This record gives sequence, structure tokens and C-alpha cells, in this order.
Amino acid sequence: MYLTQPLHRACQHNPDLPATIFGERTRTWAECADRVARLAGALHGLGVGVGDRVAILALNSDRYHEYLLAVPWAGAVVNPVNIRWSPAEIAYSLVDSGTEVLLVDDVFSAMLPALRQQCPQLRTVIHCGEGPTPEGALSYEELVAAHEPVPDAYRSGDDLAGVFYTGGTTGHPKGVMLSHANLMVSALGSAACGFVQPGGRLLHAAPMFHLADLASWVGRNLLGGTHVIIPMFDPVKVIEAVQRHRVTDVLLVPTMIQLLVDHPAAREADLSSLRQLLYGASVISDAVLQRTAALLPEVRLTQAYGMTELSPVATMLMAEDHEDPQLRRSAGRAGPHAQVRVVDAEDNEVPTGTVGEVVVRGGHVMLGYWNKPEETEQALRGGWMHTGDGGYLDERGYLYIVDRIKDMIVSGGENVYSAEVENALAKHPSVASCAVIGVPDKEWGERVHAVVVLLPGASAGEEELREHCKQFIAGYKAPRSVEFVEALPVSGAGKILKRELRKVYWNEAERSVH
Repeated sequence: MYLTQPLHRACQHNPDLPATIFGERTRTWAECADRVARLAGALHGLGVGVGDRVAILALNSDRYHEYLLAVPWAGAVVNPVNIRWSPAEIAYSLVDSGTEVLLVDDVFSAMLPALRQQCPQLRTVIHCGEGPTPEGALSYEELVAAHEPVPDAYRSGDDLAGVFYTGGTTGHPKGVMLSHANLMVSALGSAACGFVQPGGRLLHAAPMFHLADLASWVGRNLLGGTHVIIPMFDPVKVIEAVQRHRVTDVLLVPTMIQLLVDHPAAREADLSSLRQLLYGASVISDAVLQRTAALLPEVRLTQAYGMTELSPVATMLMAEDHEDPQLRRSAGRAGPHAQVRVVDAEDNEVPTGTVGEVVVRGGHVMLGYWNKPEETEQALRGGWMHTGDGGYLDERGYLYIVDRIKDMIVSGGENVYSAEVENALAKHPSVASCAVIGVPDKEWGERVHAVVVLLPGASAGEEELREHCKQFIAGYKAPRSVEFVEALPVSGAGKILKRELRKVYWNEAERSVH
């Protein structure tokens, strides 16, 4: 199984069916295959070989779709960059992965001088936007036009397909290595649960760099149909795209769903084509669920739980499960491709209803972390991916996530590791010590909250610390709230007791995470 396999099938079955719709531009599967093969030829001409990493820093577009196919067609490895990261974080991922070729669109071309300065190994930039090609970059369209199509490299399932960077517990992003088979197995298992409608139209409104959207992209390719793409989430643009292009499937995080169903334009629009709404990153509140059901009574809601290291799906909560208030608090049951259990600190399976660490096994589990053998060994010990999430299984196999063992916050669908924020805060001259935790937030699910001890006689305000952090980390990782205290609670060994800090905010909740 390999990522370009569905493209061959689409050209054989439905060559004249629209593959992508982006703005006023529609391209068939036959046109898509020709452009993919030509772009792969261009990459070969630029010296890209088997296993080389090719990155993209761009908003959603039909060219993003072509990139995801052309890179493996050329035998290389995709490296989609998080568009919300700071230049320093982006540069770290490019240097760490040894990426020498970068695709960039109009929105992010202004970053090129800084990236070139911080990434000496970056030798080629391809401009994939609509505007003028920046100085020193190559034109995407000119490359496609100038090169003949080359044969597919036909990568094997065990070959590395992509390096996907996620937050790191030590303050630096980690490159998750996923094989072609990892991504295909996860998509096939999800498709078996009705992940997307066969032959339907999938709207890409969530960022295409994110594994959640990329998984739906693989699923759409597998089952045939059309990708409808908008640059980024905007409730009005989503409504317009669904109405104009008769979209059947869409993936959103609960925050996006809330913004969509609460927008006045949604009540006036014809959204009757929608059949499937997939969401993840956090549970959906009953209030938002009720408003969604009232607006979209024919739509099936499916929740997926997982992580980048699982390509990304482990469990799914099906539409019929949403009718049970108790089950709505769960993350669903293991997908057909996954085995899920809950273990204690010694990796022994715990009894039903007992909280422990969630571990997962299957063909969708990552190959490992790029250049991090020790962290890979720790995460995959015993052949199981240790998620760092605390939870329990009920007697029917439904998984309930109740806490996080690893220090991670999920805010608006994005993972934020506390260490990244703490490292940035600690660079402020007035900060003596700090701890970062996730606290409940109605809009974002969880909010990044900093508890700070200032040096004697020093001063700093909440906004000052927030802006300081943005110099080193993405804006969404910067603390949304700051609490100043005289001292942090510590254990006898001197370890900060974050559970004590969190208790104040979560003591009324049934679970300690969203």
C-alpha cells in the first residue's frame, strides 16, 4: 500500500471526475495525475532523490493536494510545516529533518529571508502561490509546464512517507516518521467506519498540514470522489463551499463546529448535501451538539481520537453512539485497524474501569521519531505506542480519557506541550520560575495558563509575558492567561506539583482534560 496507489485507480475508474475544486479552478483526476507526474519530474531535475525530505509551508490549495502526491511519486518524503509556528520553530524542523527543498505560498513568502538565514541546508524554494514569484524562488507552474511526466516510484508500504512535526516534551518539536502503510492502514480502518462517503465531496477547511485533515484526504482518495478546498477555516467560506459545491463530508474541531453552527448565515444556507461531520481533538459539548443537530438534522457526527504517532486514528465514536449521553463523554471504541488497552506503570493491563495509560498497537503505529532513538524506544516499548493519555475502558470497550500523563494541552485542536511554553517564559528577565497547565475554556476546550513566580523586586504584566513568548513560539502556544504567585507547590524531590495547580480549575469537572 502506498499513497499514490489511489491516484492510479482514480485515473482508471473516473479520469474525468473532478479531483480538486479550489476557487474557480477545477481539475480532473486525469489532469491531476499528469501534473503530479510532471512535478515529480521537476523534483528529480532539482536533485531530489529517494528518501529526501520536501517541505511545504502554505495554506490549503489544490497545489497542496498535488504536492502530497508528487513527492512520493518522486520517491521522496513529505514534510508539511505547521503554518501557525513561529519562524524559529519552522527553522528548527527544517534543519532537524535535513530538508533542502521547500514549497511556499504567497502568505508565507515573507518568511523566506529569515528561513534562508537560519536554514543553511535549504537550497531550493518553490513558490506555489498565485502572486509573483519571490526573488530566488522557482515558479511551481513553470516547473510543471517545463518538465515531462516521470513514472511513479511505486514506494513500498514500509517506506517512509512523511515526517510530521509535533510538539516536544523537551521544548523542541519531534518529527514523527510515518510509513505509507501507516497512513493507508489508518485511513482504511477509518473508512470501514464510514469516515467519509464513497464517491462524495470532502471539504478541506481544517489545515492540510495537520494529520487529522491529511487522514481524511487519504480516505477521500481511497474511496474516490472530489476534494473541495478552501485556504483556511472561515465559517462563511465553509457555508459558501458546502452550498455551492454540494459538499458531503467535512472535518472540523469542536471550536470550528461551534463557530459554524452559531453563524447567522448558516441558518439561511442550503446545507442539505452534508452527510458526515467528523471531529476530533476534544469532546463536543451537549449544547453545541444540540445546536448542530438542530441545524443539520441529517448529518452523522463521528468523533475520532488519536495522535500524530497513530497516523492518527485509534478510536471512533460513531453517530449512533452520540445518542447516548453517557457515551458522548467517551472517545469511542478501537477502530478495525487498532488494538487499544489500558496499562499501569509496569505496562500490565488493568481491569475494566481502572484508570491507567492508554496504549495502542497496529499497522498504523509510527516508525519512530526522527533522529530520536531513545524517545522512540520509550514511546514504543513492548511494541505498543504509549500515548501519555490517562483513561479507562468500560465493559463494552468504550474508551474514556480522564487525564494526561504527559504534559500536553489541547487548545482549539492544537497540541501545546507545557515545556515549550515554560522554556519561552523562563527567558524573560523577571521570571524566577513558572509552570504551564491547561485549564477549561468554553471556546477553546482548554486554555494555556501560566503560573508565574517573579524575581524579588521584578515586575511583569500578563500581556508583556504573552508578547515575550511569541518571540520564541507560535502565538497559539502563548499563555492566554497568567497567574502570579509567591511560590509554586513542589514535592519532596523538588518537582513542581502541577496536579495541585490544576485541581483549582478542574475540581468540578468529571474529567481533567477536554
